[in-house]
Amino acid sequence: MRTAICDMVAVARVMNATLVIPDLDHTSYWDDPSNFEDIFDVNQFIKQLQHDIKIVKTLPNDFNSSDVFQLAPKSWSQVSYYQEEILPLLLKHKVLRFSLTDSRLANQISDEFQRLRCRANYKALRFEPSLRSLGNRIVKRLQKGGSYIALHLRYEKDMLAFSGCTAGLSYAEASELRRIRYNTSRWKEKEINAETRRASGGCPLTPLEIGLLLRALGYPQNTTVYIAAGEIYGGRQRMQSFTALYPNVVTKETLTSPEELKPFRRFQNRLAALDYMVAVESDVFIPTFDGNMARAVQGHRRFLGHRKTLIPDRTRLVRIFDEFERRAIGWDSVKLQVQKTHRNRQGEPHFRKSGSSNAKLEESFYANPLPGCICENTTTIC
Repeated sequence: MRTAICDMVAVARVMNATLVIPDLDHTSYWDDPSNFEDIFDVNQFIKQLQHDIKIVKTLPNDFNSSDVFQLAPKSWSQVSYYQEEILPLLLKHKVLRFSLTDSRLANQISDEFQRLRCRANYKALRFEPSLRSLGNRIVKRLQKGGSYIALHLRYEKDMLAFSGCTAGLSYAEASELRRIRYNTSRWKEKEINAETRRASGGCPLTPLEIGLLLRALGYPQNTTVYIAAGEIYGGRQRMQSFTALYPNVVTKETLTSPEELKPFRRFQNRLAALDYMVAVESDVFIPTFDGNMARAVQGHRRFLGHRKTLIPDRTRLVRIFDEFERRAIGWDSVKLQVQKTHRNRQGEPHFRKSGSSNAKLEESFYANPLPGCICENTTTIC
């Protein structure tokens, strides 16, 4: 959501178009009815971008929303695509509605538009006051107890169903996830070999695997670990393998009162916003899988000074942990291999790599906005 909005800000600038405050997706797996203003500060968004693009809160009455021309732009498109193919449609129809906005703009575009994407992301997209207030309170409560890790544990039902990852699950659980995948029409991939996907690094780390990773890297048992995620598939029982290693686990639910969380409880996007704020401010951030939120948090932490972000090498970890489970190697070998593998995967500054023939395989601009908008020695948009 966040990165898609930033892309559309840049696209509006490319076409010299007015941007209508975005409608959010209400048809996703979680069926969240939240609107833009329920999550973000609308006035801040408009004010911060007023010198870049014109933004209106609603479509003017001159236009009939039911007659708006709708299309889905091509993924990972260059600026020229919008100038040459989409702009003529805008001039013809006067109003365009993009039905898909995720990853519709390439990672590598001119610095002018990269800086605008950063301005939208790090300056204009501020959470609305009540969310921001509670997020700040959660962070302060965590920091009062010392340092903490924010663990983006993508082990929710929808993620496992979508990815087809069933390692460690029962036959009944795997069957349930398969049914969900087949019944979700917008998920195109149905037949998935779970073992092959896991071996290639295509599965989120399990609670046990992430616990072993932290242990191998030397994090003490009393480390505070904030779980930035929705409901973990299998609940407390599934988490036992992790809490046996790291018992000091907290969540937004345990750090707030029922009254504090009540206004947001039924809205997954608002709950995710709380997790986002806590993750950005954490001493260490660890995403267990790729995804828009993981990339956005990673990039935000880079923008704020390349804060420590541990990116697990899932392909290598699966091999190491499977060998350990088979008793082919001992724990000392596990520690040595894990530490060596992750020596340079902890958020150190580096210039974003480009040039891949497949844009999906490039390092995401939102995960690493250097170069493009981060001054090398500051958190200023250059």
